[in-house]
Amino acid sequence: MHTSSLIRTAVATGPAPVSPILHPDDDGVITVSFLLLPEYAMVSLLSAIEPLRIANRLAGRPLYRWQCLSEQGQPVMASNQMALQQHLDMYAVDPPRNLFVNASFHPERHRSLAFVDWLRRLNRRGSLLGALDTGCYLLARAGLLKGQRVTLHWEAAPAFQETYPDILISPELFEIGRNRITCAGGTAATDMMLHLIQQHAGTALALQICDQCIKNGIRPPSDRQRIGLPRRLNIHHPRLIRVLSLMEQHIEIPLTPAELANSAFISLRQLERLCQRFLDASPSAYYLKLRLERARQLLQETDLSVCEVGTACGFGSASGFCRSYRRHFNMTPGEQRRRSAA
Repeated sequence: MHTSSLIRTAVATGPAPVSPILHPDDDGVITVSFLLLPEYAMVSLLSAIEPLRIANRLAGRPLYRWQCLSEQGQPVMASNQMALQQHLDMYAVDPPRNLFVNASFHPERHRSLAFVDWLRRLNRRGSLLGALDTGCYLLARAGLLKGQRVTLHWEAAPAFQETYPDILISPELFEIGRNRITCAGGTAATDMMLHLIQQHAGTALALQICDQCIKNGIRPPSDRQRIGLPRRLNIHHPRLIRVLSLMEQHIEIPLTPAELANSAFISLRQLERLCQRFLDASPSAYYLKLRLERARQLLQETDLSVCEVGTACGFGSASGFCRSYRRHFNMTPGEQRRRSAA
């Protein structure tokens, strides 16, 4: 079975051409609903809600409402081991007109058929459906992301691409499409919500909210999710940065050291010296480390078999993959999976 670990990046060319409008209730106020899955990221939720609260205060009237939903109204434990006090039963409220699925760690464990059926019913009613962080797993499971360009947290993107290879992943902070909104999560949820407030209530109010949040402005969707390689690794040699970037992009079919050197217009010997100087490792050793770290992530976050994970990370045989994994992590891939599932 062929699997692809390469994220097919969509190039940003400015604002999305299709901008959905949040659907108002009958009284004109917009209700934004959040479906919380276990281990969701509370930072994403609060980053999305606070701009709505501040908008109401600055406007002097209710422009927005929000509600947190769960199955049967039970409290949902977030990844920080905290739970909000008030949750509403997703089946007891009026069908949400604007819904965001909020998830983070292990989203595949919480994609129940009940959730899927409920989302499909909302879609048939024309609801705006969105996702924060890894909430797009549930939308994808419901078949609601076909033909859509989606984004999610950078760390979860490789595993999502392996699970849903036909869905185009974008590196944007948030993506607005046809009655769909996806967001990388974290504080990017504030930028997404400010963008929607700007559409609905105007730029002046959105900028006032920025001031209240001690925020210099609304980040455009095309802003990077991650700190760039030079700052992340404290390496500023342009040719080595090019090589390291290519390594990250070519995990399933690794490039040879000679190919990497050629791509940076340096000799293989020069590449070896640079890696030893800045990384304290040979090019092959550092590349292997990247591939094994990706493998660990896939073992923890997907249901791919050990063989499929090995193939997705550039290993020609399952035995070779297992040997390399044991040497690096002091456990086999199977032991890693059992530990992650515990």
